[in-house]
Amino acid sequence: MDLWSLDECHFQQHGSRIRMWVPPEDKDPILLQAPTRKSVSLFGAVSVTDGRLVTQLEKHFNALTFQSFLITLLRHLRRNRKMVILLDNARYHYAACLKPFLREHRKRLHLEFLPAYSPKLNPIERVWKLTRRLCTHNTYFKDLFDLVKAVSFQHILWRESNNTLRRLCCIN
Repeated sequence: MDLWSLDECHFQQHGSRIRMWVPPEDKDPILLQAPTRKSVSLFGAVSVTDGRLVTQLEKHFNALTFQSFLITLLRHLRRNRKMVILLDNARYHYAACLKPFLREHRKRLHLEFLPAYSPKLNPIERVWKLTRRLCTHNTYFKDLFDLVKAVSFQHILWRESNNTLRRLCCIN
């Protein structure tokens, strides 16, 4: 069995400002921030088993885009294994139009829904938090493409099995 954690996320162009230390003899830094609320939306899933990350950019989140991401995710399933996915209770995760797809793939795919309002139980939330810390904190993105490039580069590094995500998502 392969255990995966799935969620959706938005990364905003205006970045995020966090507290930082500056030597007292230096002048206070000026941090530019984009005056926009444009964002990048993506589906993501992390393998709790071996620390691999799979992401897919989307314009909208709905049952069809979710099914498209599940198809992408099934390509990462190891032979003779079953994929169990932990996910929240977004409406489109259990939409009626998904039932035929889920029935067709029931031998290889099982969705396990977490209790309502419990994001701390979903390991991929930690991946989103680390991505923000590494890619968007105290960073100015001139345009949306720069944000996509920064986030995509980090996620490409995490595509292969790695200890960072394995430790971050371990379940004790």
